[in-house]
Amino acid sequence: MARRCELTGKGVLMGNTVSHALNRHRRRFLPNLINVTLLSEALNRPVKLRVSAAALRTVEHRGGLDAFLIKQDDADLSPLALGIKKEVRAALAG
Repeated sequence: MARRCELTGKGVLMGNTVSHALNRHRRRFLPNLINVTLLSEALNRPVKLRVSAAALRTVEHRGGLDAFLIKQDDADLSPLALGIKKEVRAALAG
């Protein structure tokens, strides 16, 4: 399973751990991913996603999953999130 947020595309970053003596060795910075179930108001059903904590705060700030997906760029979304976005648009249009 890839360590990537399904809503924002945030993934693993690489960097150095630097000691007091300035010795450096490579390390990985992992995103803070959480398995959550978000409720879609347009679809009237829950949606299970693996998102970062920052994305979860952004979803709440924008007013829910539906508003977040409509505003989010398609390049950042996972294939699962793109499918949900398509369903939400169809539900809101019809």
